[in-house]
Amino acid sequence: MKKDKIVEKVTSYIEAHLEEDLSLEHIAEALHYSRFYLARTFAEQTGSTIGKYIQGRRLTLAARKLVETNKPIVEISYEAHYNSQQAFTLAFRRLYLCTPQVYRRRGKFDIRQPQMCIWRAAA
Repeated sequence: MKKDKIVEKVTSYIEAHLEEDLSLEHIAEALHYSRFYLARTFAEQTGSTIGKYIQGRRLTLAARKLVETNKPIVEISYEAHYNSQQAFTLAFRRLYLCTPQVYRRRGKFDIRQPQMCIWRAAA
């Protein structure tokens, strides 16, 4: 199978299971590839690790929830698979350059980590 098709399968699987616990081992098992091969192929084709891609997608979805819902930030942080609001805030600030609270007050959603298939179509 071509490497770009493998990346497509990985990203499709991630998008379908983003709200669940995702590990490289779990993804590799579900797609019937070695985790080393998946990690290497994904990084070669995208310039990013699978973990960074998952984190970016979860933070992007969290940003949407911050703007479009009134859920407490702590609840959004747990939904994004962070064990604490502090860890979520640090990761969110790295990607969005502001805290979740400031982002919510701004009220404008900004996609920082689009789905990989969107990247490939735009490239």
